[in-house]
Amino acid sequence: MKTIYINRRANNHVNQYESEGVKYDDLISYTTRVAYLNHNERFISVLGWFSSTTAKHINDFLEFHGVDRMTKKQMLEKPTINI
Repeated sequence: MKTIYINRRANNHVNQYESEGVKYDDLISYTTRVAYLNHNERFISVLGWFSSTTAKHINDFLEFHGVDRMTKKQMLEKPTINI
């Protein structure tokens, strides 16, 4: 597993791993898995709304992967985004 820090000041990071041939990036905000990218099927899944700060971390993750930022409502209504 490889860890990449998107924003060191924001206490969030991405764990990269492979499971049964599928590659993933997990976004960890503080100690909680809040979103992930499935590289094989090319989608990002947001796992819910946690806090305003965590939403900023999720939006940093989305932008890092070329996806538009999301509001709280969008995160709750459409948690899976094709990329």
